[in-house]
Amino acid sequence: MRALVTGGAGFIGSHLSEALLKKKHEVYVVDNLSTGSIKNIKRLKKRKAFHFHIDDIMNEKIMKRLIKKVDVIFHLAAAVGVKYILDNPLESIRTNVKGTEVILEFANSLGKKKVFLASTSEIYGKNQDGAASFKETDDRLLGSTTKWRWSYSCTKALDEFLALAYHREKELPVTIARFFNTCGPRQSGRYGMVIPRLIKQALMNKPLTVYGDGKQTRCFLYVDDAVNAILGLVEKKKALGEIFNIGNPRSISILDLAEKIKKFTGSSSKIEFVPYEKAYEKGFEDMRHRKPDISKIKALLKFSPKVDMDELLKRTVTYFQK
Repeated sequence: MRALVTGGAGFIGSHLSEALLKKKHEVYVVDNLSTGSIKNIKRLKKRKAFHFHIDDIMNEKIMKRLIKKVDVIFHLAAAVGVKYILDNPLESIRTNVKGTEVILEFANSLGKKKVFLASTSEIYGKNQDGAASFKETDDRLLGSTTKWRWSYSCTKALDEFLALAYHREKELPVTIARFFNTCGPRQSGRYGMVIPRLIKQALMNKPLTVYGDGKQTRCFLYVDDAVNAILGLVEKKKALGEIFNIGNPRSISILDLAEKIKKFTGSSSKIEFVPYEKAYEKGFEDMRHRKPDISKIKALLKFSPKVDMDELLKRTVTYFQK
């Protein structure tokens, strides 16, 4: 199989590219390195079956040429991370919407190429019920358009609508997955990702900055589990035209997460609570809880996360220590 991974020098993209190569597939990667890194694919560049292009997914000429060569497209390229979205609102909107439209149009016109579209748990927006797990068909609750963080949710929702429209009207083979806080080695803390940020602070014995009161809860999935889910979905015909949550339904508060990171790093860091307005912007809105219902992907793939929270942190800490 010949695969194109957009955003393949990024965190999830580099792990996916590596897994595809291990399965003896030929891999083409396009990444503009806005949030990705050459370091993530340094070892892969030595492989004959790996082809890397530094370019933008909105470059129609290069995308047409690459999509023509491949059998399946893993579309992971996007503006990601709360901080990045807030700092680059216009670029984020254009990349997420126009970039996806370019991918879908050429995938359709160049032979109905199979597309895996990476979406996000941000789709679900705000939620105050800690007991509830989000199902793929649940309603969305978003803040005002004056709150920039919700622009990401809206752009990814439009991506989903576009993909489903191409599937419905053009019979383009598309599968959509919503990721819930995928973590592990190679993830950067520069764009608001909490685990790498806290681990780096702990290893340098700097204060661990916990936003708000720290009682907000999240669910974290190890990157290898996420990649296995991706590869499983693209092999299933029943996944076409469908949306799946990819995550680990076990929740942890951010304060408890910080305490675990202190333990696994042996850090003397103190925990420092930082108001959201200081960390991001005035009037910033966050959700208290976000947990995936993974019954749909479990029924199709028998998917179940293999790496628990403690092991996820140990492996990620080891990576940053090295």
